[in-house]
Amino acid sequence: MRITSADVPALERGVALLGSGGGGDTMTAAVLLRRLVTDGPEPEVLPVDALDPAAVVLPVGIVGATAAFTEKLPSGAEFATAVSAIERWTGDRADVLVSIEIGGLNGLMPLVVAGDLGLPCADADLSGRGLPRLDQLSIAATGRGLAPAAIAEPGGQVLVLAAGSDASVERGARAFLASSGGWAAMAFAPVPAGELPSCAVIGSVSAALELGRRVLAAGESPAADRLAEASGGRVLARGRVLEVSRHVGPGSHGSAGFGRGSATLTDHAGGALLRLEMENEYLLALRDGRPVASTPDVITVVDHRTGVPVPCDAIRAGLEVDVLQLAAAPFWTDPRRLPVLRPRAYGIDSDPVLAP
Repeated sequence: MRITSADVPALERGVALLGSGGGGDTMTAAVLLRRLVTDGPEPEVLPVDALDPAAVVLPVGIVGATAAFTEKLPSGAEFATAVSAIERWTGDRADVLVSIEIGGLNGLMPLVVAGDLGLPCADADLSGRGLPRLDQLSIAATGRGLAPAAIAEPGGQVLVLAAGSDASVERGARAFLASSGGWAAMAFAPVPAGELPSCAVIGSVSAALELGRRVLAAGESPAADRLAEASGGRVLARGRVLEVSRHVGPGSHGSAGFGRGSATLTDHAGGALLRLEMENEYLLALRDGRPVASTPDVITVVDHRTGVPVPCDAIRAGLEVDVLQLAAAPFWTDPRRLPVLRPRAYGIDSDPVLAP
């Protein structure tokens, strides 16, 4: 499958929905991808089962403050530098790239990088949605490990985390970002293509593209049943946001956590109150105090009129929105991996509430 200019709007909408309120603004990444497919080679996305099992697959993505990405644009060398650093460290040359996260801008940027480097992308990713931490990626959840990992920031600094636990890679990356440009390109230890089905979410790029196509085809302000059919999920509420509160969430080892908050809206259908708990992504939905949806399912908020996803950092009182629940990738509902993304993994005292 080749990504063409006609595919970009649908892919952008699909990855924004799968961001679950996080993952970063997709607009800049979509501009870069559109320019690539217009002026250069169209990125190729290959099914995992079509890859040579021995092919070297390199996970890549952007980490850090994605808001800074739109203010401090990439030079184009960051990803190539990170990929080169991993290739030198491991002695393996990349044959294929794979995104670390399909939700948000990381659903688009690896395609731009693949076009620049002349490599194909695998139809897979390491998240299946938007995730806040590196130690939650699928390769960490299966025990494969993140190290070695290379970080290249826009100012030219490069850091290789040669070894260490997944938690230490996460801490090391955040410490590096705090003293650099706020965001950076990362490349992780290569994975043989034959092992991807056991440690990645397969088919996520084509699924995001198809999701975007269906939702865009539904048009603006679709009826609730039409929106549910187009998204393949269910509408939890349609209403006006009444209140948004924000605070710093609990951290670990004495450090502050990610930005936490909640948003409350009134469902026009029956007057019930729906409260969304969020930490970078929407994590839990409560209807009149009762949990009705949670991570690892994707809870996404869209503007009622335009259908454009509303990220956690942009939701505000007065917005008319629709709240959707999209089923998690089967990878995350496996009992062995569910603990990584269940609400209690974020410090929220609730059992998972998944789509029927």
